[in-house]
Amino acid sequence: MQLFLISGLSGSGKSVALKVLEDSGYYCVDNLPAELLATLVAHLQASGYRKIAVSIDVRSANSAPHVPLLLEELKARGVQVHVIFLDAQSDTLVKRFSESRRLHPLNNGVLTLPECVQLERDLLANISDIGHRIDTSDISANALRAWIKQFVALDHANITLLFESFGFKHGIPLDADFVFDVRCLPNPHYNPALQPLTGRDLPVIAFLDDTPDAQAMAGDIQTFITRWLPNFIADNRSYFTVAIGCTGGQHRSVYLVEKLAKHFAATQQVLIRHRELPP
Repeated sequence: MQLFLISGLSGSGKSVALKVLEDSGYYCVDNLPAELLATLVAHLQASGYRKIAVSIDVRSANSAPHVPLLLEELKARGVQVHVIFLDAQSDTLVKRFSESRRLHPLNNGVLTLPECVQLERDLLANISDIGHRIDTSDISANALRAWIKQFVALDHANITLLFESFGFKHGIPLDADFVFDVRCLPNPHYNPALQPLTGRDLPVIAFLDDTPDAQAMAGDIQTFITRWLPNFIADNRSYFTVAIGCTGGQHRSVYLVEKLAKHFAATQQVLIRHRELPP
């Protein structure tokens, strides 16, 4: 049996993720109290279900601390467990709640909205570290759907090496294990012919291919990942995210993500995300 556990902060896109799994053939349950997880899995397994997805969030605050142990018990029973934790910058979440005029689940008439978000982040901290974390700040629902579909289709028996480009002017992604700053490289943005293009376009690729510092940076990052990836595999990590940032997330970071992903795809399961480009 495959179990996808969807968790994360309110307003981060959990309903979008759960809908993608439902459309992919998973039996989905939203807002399940964590203490009922084992009972639900046993019941559905006995009923012949092999693919289920469950959403557990701060509405199960009292039982949330027990989720990691519950998942370990399910794994011991042979259930293939995958956790997706959706997160976003606090100011993004505050803006989403303000625009929708919805009350935060932790609203008690005393806490401010930013305080509710921070409290929720603290209550779910033990879940956020045990699965694949996705920062949904500044990405569209369509992009999130695409990323969830990619993730669900992976071979989860092997580690996934995820490369993502981003622009520092939009903030550092919350889901990164390592962040590399490549703003020191020559910027194609200042070339009028290259400015409207991205790091996936041939003229930009040619420009950076001919830039010695860009090649040295790619080689150094490649060496670093090659050196330390076995340690993450030995630590039973299933997902490893490398974020590469330039100023706007259009040229240099995109180029290096594509270049590094191509190299490691020969030996590893690789995903690519460009946070500042259309999906």
